[in-house]
Amino acid sequence: MAMGRGSAMAVFVVVVLVALSSEWADAATYTVGDKGGWTFNVDGWPRGKTFRAGDTVVFNYGSAVHNVVAVNKAGYQKCSTTPGNAKVFQTGRDRIRLARGQNYFICSIPGHCQSGMKVAITAT
Repeated sequence: MAMGRGSAMAVFVVVVLVALSSEWADAATYTVGDKGGWTFNVDGWPRGKTFRAGDTVVFNYGSAVHNVVAVNKAGYQKCSTTPGNAKVFQTGRDRIRLARGQNYFICSIPGHCQSGMKVAITAT
């Protein structure tokens, strides 16, 4: 019995969905700074950890005194949130899915990033 185009497309869609769901099922969740949370001097926190694209990082912090800003490499290096290179999170319990490659995060409260409240995470 021959398979029609519609049946072939349905099989393809199912295969893609199964592949994607297995990737998401393998995704891990990490709390930035572990028990200490998102605070000063967390820039070394990723050492020794292996991150994959699709993993989730959780930033726990007091939302009245900190934030999380996703920036590019230049923003990370300069502790800068110049327009166009930053996305601000402010809930105090932010969950961010990692993209493949470098992921950069800083706190944009004056002086916080310069005091080590920044983290660069590489996801494979």
